[in-house]
Amino acid sequence: MGASESKIYFKKGILRLSNERSIPADDRYWRIFWSLPETAEDVFTLFSATDIRRARDFSITNIETLIEALTSKLSRLKNHKAFPHPETAPEREALNCIRVLTRLLPFIFEADLDAWEESTLWGSKIKTTETTRPEVLFDEHRRTEPNEEAGEIHHHLEETKPLAEELIDALVDLLFFSGFTVPPSQTGKEKVTYAIWQTGIGCTTAIGTSKEYESNRAEVLRLLLTLTSKSMYMPSNTLPSKGVSAITYMVMCKDKQIVLSVLCSLINVVMNYVPAGWKVPYDHVIFKGPRQTLVTYSMQMLLVLLLYPLPENFPSSSRNNYRLYFGRLRREQDFQFLKDGILRVLNQPVNCAKFGTLLLNADFEQMQNKDSYLPSVRRITKTAPENIMLFWEALQCHKRFRAYIIQTERSLEFLVPILYYALEYRNDPAKIGIVRMCIFVIQTMSAEGQFSKSINKPFADHDSLPQATKIDGFIGSYADYLIECIYILFSGSKGQLNSVYPALLAILNNIAAHLEDISVSASTRILQLFSSMSSPSFLLANETNHDLLRAILEFISTVIEHQYSSKYIAGSVWTETDWADNPDFVYMIMKTQKKFESLRMFTLESGQEEIEKQKRLQKDQLGAFVSRGNSMESMRSPFSNTARTPTLSDVPENSDAFAIGDDEDSDDDEGNQQTPSQASPSPRASRTPSMDSSAEDVVPLQLRGMSKKARGKMPVGTPNFSRQSSTTSLSSHRAPVNPAVGFAPTVEWIESWLPLLPLHTILMLRSSLAPRLRPSITQEAVREVIKDHPLDGVEPSRVRVHLFEWSTLSLGWYESLLWGLIFATEMDMSTQGTVGIWNGTGIRLFRVQEVVREGPSLFQPRGMVDAVGSNLVNRVTSLNIRGPGLEG
Repeated sequence: MGASESKIYFKKGILRLSNERSIPADDRYWRIFWSLPETAEDVFTLFSATDIRRARDFSITNIETLIEALTSKLSRLKNHKAFPHPETAPEREALNCIRVLTRLLPFIFEADLDAWEESTLWGSKIKTTETTRPEVLFDEHRRTEPNEEAGEIHHHLEETKPLAEELIDALVDLLFFSGFTVPPSQTGKEKVTYAIWQTGIGCTTAIGTSKEYESNRAEVLRLLLTLTSKSMYMPSNTLPSKGVSAITYMVMCKDKQIVLSVLCSLINVVMNYVPAGWKVPYDHVIFKGPRQTLVTYSMQMLLVLLLYPLPENFPSSSRNNYRLYFGRLRREQDFQFLKDGILRVLNQPVNCAKFGTLLLNADFEQMQNKDSYLPSVRRITKTAPENIMLFWEALQCHKRFRAYIIQTERSLEFLVPILYYALEYRNDPAKIGIVRMCIFVIQTMSAEGQFSKSINKPFADHDSLPQATKIDGFIGSYADYLIECIYILFSGSKGQLNSVYPALLAILNNIAAHLEDISVSASTRILQLFSSMSSPSFLLANETNHDLLRAILEFISTVIEHQYSSKYIAGSVWTETDWADNPDFVYMIMKTQKKFESLRMFTLESGQEEIEKQKRLQKDQLGAFVSRGNSMESMRSPFSNTARTPTLSDVPENSDAFAIGDDEDSDDDEGNQQTPSQASPSPRASRTPSMDSSAEDVVPLQLRGMSKKARGKMPVGTPNFSRQSSTTSLSSHRAPVNPAVGFAPTVEWIESWLPLLPLHTILMLRSSLAPRLRPSITQEAVREVIKDHPLDGVEPSRVRVHLFEWSTLSLGWYESLLWGLIFATEMDMSTQGTVGIWNGTGIRLFRVQEVVREGPSLFQPRGMVDAVGSNLVNRVTSLNIRGPGLEG
C-alpha cells in the first residue's frame, strides 16, 4: 500500500470511529492506528480536532476502546523480547501508539468527563488471564484435581492496574529502553536499564546517544506532558487543592531507582545544553533538531514534577519524591553544575551584548534593528523563563544550594540577568507573569542578610549589559542598580505590575538595613517614589495606597537607623568597628524635608484642594502647549533627549509617575476558551495568565524607629506599635478599591493610618541636622556633619525580613505560569508536524490571546523575496550619496 493510499485508508478509519457505535475490541480495525501512520504529521493532520470531538461526543465507547487498545499494544511491544525489531516488534508501531494518544487526550480533558476519566483511566480493571496445566512427568506429582488434564487451558479473573497507571509505567520504562531510547545493553539481559542519559549529577560516564534515541525520548516525554496537562483544563483556584491524578501518581513513585534515574536524566540533559553552538549566538535559527526538542521537553517535565504540590486530601506524611530527592543534593560540584547550566542560558543576552562590541557599530546596530531580516543577536533563549523557575525552586527547597549561592557573590551573577528579564518583559502583557516571578525570586534572595551585604559591591560590568537595560551615566554598586531597576518597574510598567508593588517595596525593606553609600541617583529614585506615593491624588485614589507609602517610609527610616553612622547610635547591636554612612542619601532627605513636614500635616481637605490645583495646572499647561505648538509649527528641531543624572527637581509632585489600580487582565478563568485554531495560519497565540491580580499584597502596618521617650509623647489612644511577623505573599491578599466603584475617603479613614506612618526617625534626623546645615549645604558638608554629630532620639529597630509565602492562591498562579509557558513553547515549536498539542482546545487555567503574525523573516520565510527587495530599496534610498556642495 502506497503512502497516499494508506493516508486515505487511515482517514476513512478515523471517520468510522464516530459513525459506528461500539466497535468490538477484538476487531482488526484498531490496528490501523499503529500500523498506517508514517509520521507524527500524519496523525496530527489526518486525525483532526473535529474528528476527535465528534467521536468523543457521539461514540465515547469507541474512544474508550481506542485508548485501551493503544495502551495494551504499547505494553505488549515493550514486553516483547525482540522489541524494537523492524519485523516482529516494530519501533514505528510504538511511536504511532504514543502519537495517537498524544493527539487524543487533550480533547478528552477539555470535555469535563471527570466521572468517565475516573472509571476508565483510573479505575481498577478486571482482566482475564489464561494458564495451562503442565504435563506430569513423574508419578509422585499427582494431580490435585482428578478431572484436570495436562495441557488444559484455564481462565482466571484478576484485578489489574488502572489503565493510566499502566500507560505511565510503560512510558517511564520506554525512557530507558535498550535500543529504543538508550544504546543496547552490553550484557543484553536487561531491556529496561534505567541508565542516566548524560553525565552530570549521578553519572560520570556517558552512555552514548543518537538523534534517533533523542527523538524517541522527546516523543515519550511529549505524551507524559500530555497526560499531566489535565492541569490546563482546571481553574487555577481549584488546581492546587484538587490536583492531577497523573502527576500525583508519578511524584509518589516509591521506586527510588526510577525517581533518581528520571530526575538525574532530565536535569543533566537541561544543564548540559549549550545554547550557542557556534561562536556567535545563532542557535535559535540553526538548531531546531532532536537535541533542542529534547531539552525543551526535559525542562518542562522536570518543572512539572518539581513544582507539583500534593492535593490537600493526602496525609501530611506524603511527599513529592522528585522534590524530596532534588532537595537532597549535597556535593558542591552538583551545585556548581546547576549554577553553570542555568547561568549559561540566562546570560545569553548579556553575552550577546558583549559579542556585539566586537562588531562594527553600524553593522551591529543593523543586526539589532527589528526590521532587519538578519537574525538578531539579542534574541532571548526560549527556555530562559523556565531556568529562572528552576533556580527559584532550587533556592526554596534546597538549603545547601541556597547557602552556596547566597553566602558568596554568586548571587550577584543571578541578580543581573533576572533584572534583565524583568525589565525586558515589563511592557509585554503576555509575559507579565514572568516579570512577577523575577520579582519574587529577587525577594527570596533579599530575605538573606548576606545577599543584602554583598550588593554593596561596585557594579563594574554595567557597560557590558544589553542596551535596553543600561542606565545612562550609571556609576555605583549592585544595590544602586537594583534600586534604579525597581524604580523603572514602578514608573515604566504602565500599571501592569501594580499587584507586585508591595513585593518590590519588600525587597527594598529587606536590604535597607545593610545598604552603604547609596548613590545620588539611587537616592533620588527613592525620593521620587516617596513623592509620588505621598501625593494626595495617589493617597486618596483607594483605601490601600497608604500601605505603599508606609513601606517606602519604612525603607528610609531603616537606612537612617542602621546606616546613618553606626558608631553614633547608642544601644545598636549592629555596631561595627568601621562606621558606614549614607551621606548622599541623607543629603537628599534634607533637601526634601518640607515634603515630610507636609505629610505630617496632611488632611482630607488639603488633599482634595491639592488635587484640584494640580488638575487646573495640567489643564493650563496643556492649553499653553497646544498654543505654542500651533505658532511654532515651522520652527521644529530634532528633539534632544540627552541623558543626565536625576536631581531633586525631577521629583514629581503628583502620582503621574506610576499608576495603582486593577490590572487590565481579566480574572475570568471559569469559561472554556477556544485557543487559536491550528488550521488558521495568520494569528499566533501568546499566553496571558488569568490570575493577574492574584499577587496583590499589602505590607503590614508598622511604626518604625520611635524611641520609648518619643512614644510616650504620642496622643492618648494611639495604638501601640506591633511588630507582626511580616511577610509579603500572595496569601495576604487585599484588593485595591477602584475609585470608579465608589471609594470615598473620609476623615476617619485618614486618621486610622496617618498617625501610624513611620515619620519619627526622618523628622528626628531633620531636627538634629537642620540647625547645623546652611541652606546651600553640599554633600561633603553633610558628610562632615554626620561624622561629628550623633543622631539622638532614635533606637535602631530589629531587622525584619519580608518573606514570600505560598498559599492556594499563589500556587494556582504559579501553576498557570508554568503551563502557560509550556503551551506557548509548544505553539512556537516546529517539530515533526506536532505544533500545538493543545491548540484549539478549551483551556481554563489561563487566557490565550491572538496576536497578529509578524512580517516575513528568516524564521517565517513566506513572502521573503518581496520583503527583502523592499527592504533593500529602503536602505539604498536612505544612503547619503551626495557629495559636498551638491543640492537638490
